[in-house]
Amino acid sequence: MQTTDFLSQLNLSQRQAVQHFCGPMLVVAGAGSGKTRALTYRVAHLIRHHRVHPENILAVTFTNKAAREMKDRIERLFAQQQAEAKYGKPFSALSAEEQTRLRSQVYKNITKHLWMGTFHSLCARILRFDINKYQDEKKRRWDKNFSIFDESDAQSLVKQIVTKQLNLDDKKFEPRSMRYAISNAKNQGMSPQEFQKAQPDYRGRVIAEVYGIYQDNLAANNALDFDDLIRIPVELFRQNEQVLAYWHQSFNHILVDEYQDTNRTQYNFIRYLATNGEEPRYFNNWENRSVFVVGDVDQSIYSFRMADYTILLDFQNDFGDGLPDEDTRTMIKLEENYRSRENILEVANKLIENNTQRIDKILKPTRGLGEEIYCYEAESEREEAEFICSKIEEITDQNPELDLGSFAVLYRTNSQSRPIEEKLIHYDIKYVIIGGLRFYDRKEIKDALAYLRVIANPADTVSLIRIINTPRRGIGKTTIDSLLNASSQMAIPLWEIINDPTSVNALAGRSSKAVNKFAEIIQHWQDEVENLTAMEIVEGILEDSGYIQDLKKQGTEDADNRLANLGELCSAVAQFQEDNEDTTLGGFLANASLASDLDNLQDGQEAVSLMTLHSAKGLEFPVVFMVGLEQGLLPHFRSIDDPLSLEEERRLCYVGITRAQEQLFLSYATERRQFWGARDATIPSQFLGELPGDLVNTNAMKKVIYRSKRQSQKTKNNPVKKSVSNQTENWQVGDKVMHENFGVGLVTNVLGEGRKMSLGIKFGKSKKIIDPKTAPMEKLN
Repeated sequence: MQTTDFLSQLNLSQRQAVQHFCGPMLVVAGAGSGKTRALTYRVAHLIRHHRVHPENILAVTFTNKAAREMKDRIERLFAQQQAEAKYGKPFSALSAEEQTRLRSQVYKNITKHLWMGTFHSLCARILRFDINKYQDEKKRRWDKNFSIFDESDAQSLVKQIVTKQLNLDDKKFEPRSMRYAISNAKNQGMSPQEFQKAQPDYRGRVIAEVYGIYQDNLAANNALDFDDLIRIPVELFRQNEQVLAYWHQSFNHILVDEYQDTNRTQYNFIRYLATNGEEPRYFNNWENRSVFVVGDVDQSIYSFRMADYTILLDFQNDFGDGLPDEDTRTMIKLEENYRSRENILEVANKLIENNTQRIDKILKPTRGLGEEIYCYEAESEREEAEFICSKIEEITDQNPELDLGSFAVLYRTNSQSRPIEEKLIHYDIKYVIIGGLRFYDRKEIKDALAYLRVIANPADTVSLIRIINTPRRGIGKTTIDSLLNASSQMAIPLWEIINDPTSVNALAGRSSKAVNKFAEIIQHWQDEVENLTAMEIVEGILEDSGYIQDLKKQGTEDADNRLANLGELCSAVAQFQEDNEDTTLGGFLANASLASDLDNLQDGQEAVSLMTLHSAKGLEFPVVFMVGLEQGLLPHFRSIDDPLSLEEERRLCYVGITRAQEQLFLSYATERRQFWGARDATIPSQFLGELPGDLVNTNAMKKVIYRSKRQSQKTKNNPVKKSVSNQTENWQVGDKVMHENFGVGLVTNVLGEGRKMSLGIKFGKSKKIIDPKTAPMEKLN
């Protein structure tokens, strides 16, 4: 296959991006513009055309699933090339045996050597090589067989420190908020001491103290949390020039997907690897080296995870040539959309152009006009759910080729799913919730993983305590406390005491036999770590520990479900061993710790997908329902008063719209049951007023899309009553209004100014925040 044939699958902009060789490049990739194809072909082009060795390429993806898909595409590209070169015919024309042989060769020679995955998985891999060379500001150290604590482990540890070690009031110092503060500090690269300097007040000092003790506990357990996985490599690069130089030389070509969702620590990780620690604007040694980032500020929706879209906005001044869009040679825009119908794209473009923090671009359609977007006004959330279910039945009846997996329902908050779930059950429509309880968060799975983590890392005291009496083996709290006290007073790991029969006999009393038996089981499997695969160890420890037998003995439906989940865990291990050369226990544990619910979303599952708008990022569906487009929901009430937060809410709405391929349904309720059961009247989202009315049909008596226009017309017909839409600059506290739905109200707050103005208005006993440009109301005085 010739290079020209190879690149003929790309449009002009994609081809320019793929053919870029050395130096920095920002690819501004709109939704559905084929960015994954551009990334995939770029990796293949580097290897085929420029003879770059696969192990010198580092590609960062947003999910592990995306990394697997990219590797699969790369394998197919090379297998196709080799099929034509070796057999003179397309890959699809080969026998199954020939296809398998070619794919295997491509894996061994190419994809096996690529460094491709999420920030967390790639950094964890680097730390498995070099973490023993790192020490933090308090001389804490970690070994290469470290455990990775998931978020629930981290939350539990912080709670223990707050309530047990420091005896703090957990209402005043809520453990979840303390954990969030620690995570934010790590994502900004701050140590406990640096955090205390930045926040020297009493609360800041307490958080710093909890943070410091938290790090002590992590080190004692030889464990890292997710934030450490990225923070520590950056600190290690700062500390050790030799380590940095090695990894800088290893990765000549760095690719980063979803660059708008990086945080400062992730940015520093990329910067160090790309420039060997130099400031990017002064680095000019780009020979046979590149940093290639792909992203779209219009899809930046993760500020709550410390994502910083200004990193993408600053790329041109940071790495690039800093020239205007029309002159630059370090930025390419992908604007042709291959996902959605023209109507959907026009609505999305009109919405997002209201944002100011963005790089100008327009999604250009490559498909037909499509059906009109429909906005449904429901009287309640139950009627909204009824509309969704009836539409799903109607569409599937009319389009037999569509199964339930073609539909997605997107909402702003998880709590909105309940009435929708109830209606789906009533209609006997199968559904799945994406972003609910992760498979790896279920109790039986966490128990099994705790066994495996203790086998791989005996210093993991948190996991050791979890399993020492699970299933029940007669080791009570008093015995465990006695063992822990001895461990603390003697400053030695708990495992060393448990694994010493003499110590156990002296401390555990009548429980000593059970403790010693437990230690023998763990020790046996620790001795086998180097000899057996992860699958053999998982199956063995689940049997030897008595866990499987205990569930079978219970004989309940719940126990049967737990056994089924453990069977699924074994399937996950088997899949891991098929997909990876590293079949060790440590390799599987690292993979399991970094898994996400989106990684496990199965293609082609025949069920309606329910998820938050945040979880929908990166997905697409033929038919999308976006529900709850109301002020206070979307945009969320916490964001209405802050212009930058409001722009993120608009981006969230934009992301939801651009998930739809064929049909898009919007909906809102005029009344919704809020927290604690009270029913409140609602106001349609201001974002509905930003959509082009000629493309959106609705059942509402008065179209939300046209309301601001109609209010203007009222002013012409009745000059005595001023239209709100023409009075955005003149609102004052104390003004009275007449609202179509809520009646007479009194303005209590004027929030923002100009186009960004909202009003706080008291109607009787309730207060509402209202956009005066779109609300159906008039000033009375």
